[in-house]
Amino acid sequence: MNDMEAPNNEQVPNDLKFESRLNLSELQDSVLKIKSQLKKVIVGQKNMMDLLLVAILSDGHVLIEGVPGVAKTITAKLLAKTIDVDFSRIQFTPDLMPSDILGTSVFNVKSSEFEFKKGPIFSNMVLIDEINRAPAKTQAALFEVMEEQQITIDGKTFKMTAPFVVLATQNPIEQEGTYRLPEAQLDRFLFKINVDYPNAEEELQILLKEQALENTSKTSKIETVITGDKIVAFRNLVNQIKIEENLLTYIANIVVNTRSNSFLYLGASPRASIAILSASKAFAAIDGRDFVTPEDIKNATIPVLEHRVIVTPEREMEGLSSKQIIEQIIESVEIPR
Repeated sequence: MNDMEAPNNEQVPNDLKFESRLNLSELQDSVLKIKSQLKKVIVGQKNMMDLLLVAILSDGHVLIEGVPGVAKTITAKLLAKTIDVDFSRIQFTPDLMPSDILGTSVFNVKSSEFEFKKGPIFSNMVLIDEINRAPAKTQAALFEVMEEQQITIDGKTFKMTAPFVVLATQNPIEQEGTYRLPEAQLDRFLFKINVDYPNAEEELQILLKEQALENTSKTSKIETVITGDKIVAFRNLVNQIKIEENLLTYIANIVVNTRSNSFLYLGASPRASIAILSASKAFAAIDGRDFVTPEDIKNATIPVLEHRVIVTPEREMEGLSSKQIIEQIIESVEIPR
């Protein structure tokens, strides 16, 4: 008999039963449906899909970094189509002004009053292409809306409609005519997702899918499978996921270690701790569990911290990346038992 099995004539104590308190089956089913739709067009990129879905369930924004042509923008557009929400795309350029994003007050001749005309940021899912192309003044226009999901114009506050998610892309190679994102803005992204080139097999699948498209567009293959209200309901479920205090200590120890690590010039803020907590709950929910495990925390830690810490110039010259240093920190922190 297996050590974990109780004899037929014995009752399993209630405290050993691991029945989920929360019904997560609909959430899991919706995640699978969204992935199924994306896979009609997108080849590979499993990590990007997983992290995008975790971010949506965690009420977080995502920065997607990769060279041109690796499906950053198309994945964001297709993801938006699977969800019945408003979608807008903003192409960042050096001449873009804050009013081009947020909106502006326009004088109405009939009423002799100024009326606020909303900008493209007033949407549920906003794709910002090449976010590092716009100057600091325009980037700063996103600070309030990304953190507080509201915009203040001429003393008036306008709330965003939930769910509100910003998906931003940037090219890590081409730096001419770009403006580095300030740390305060990077800190407002839940995740930074690094998108790699596909392998040879995936490259072939991409060509086969492209050939099969013929005269149809990629987006025409994608069906809407979930509503925005359902996303909000799922977020409420995710917030109810339980996490033991020793795991909260585990998160705190990892983040505090980034601040005292000699290889890092800048460590992570408390906002990073909260981000790891939120994301680990979403990982657990997608896995059908109403409790967080150390593995959930590990899955969340690198994409949460990678863009929030700065490697010292000496270590950077040696070729050490922030990801490698974070991996070392995770290995050095004792896992709760």
